Amino acid sequence: MAEISRLPGPVMELWEWQYQGACRDADQDLFFHPEGERGAARRRRAEAAKAICASCPVINECREQSLAVREPYGVWGGLSEDERTAVLAERAGRTATQAI
Repeated sequence: MAEISRLPGPVMELWEWQYQGACRDADQDLFFHPEGERGAARRRRAEAAKAICASCPVINECREQSLAVREPYGVWGGLSEDERTAVLAERAGRTATQAI
């Protein structure tokens, strides 16, 4: 589950960007894999979701929000669960290296 303590407060200006998302009119099932989906079917669904993200005017805001709250499921800001995990690990590695 996303870490709720990391979510921004209930101020409209912090969330307003979501109204501009290209995914608002898309089938939400495209962004979240059904239970048991594997292999090529999962890759095709994720790639279709990422294609919508690629044309989104708020892709960066979406991506950073999903990373900030450690969103555990779905395609957010053009990144899958595994890709977000990799980005967070890379950022943590950079931070650790800079601290030395």
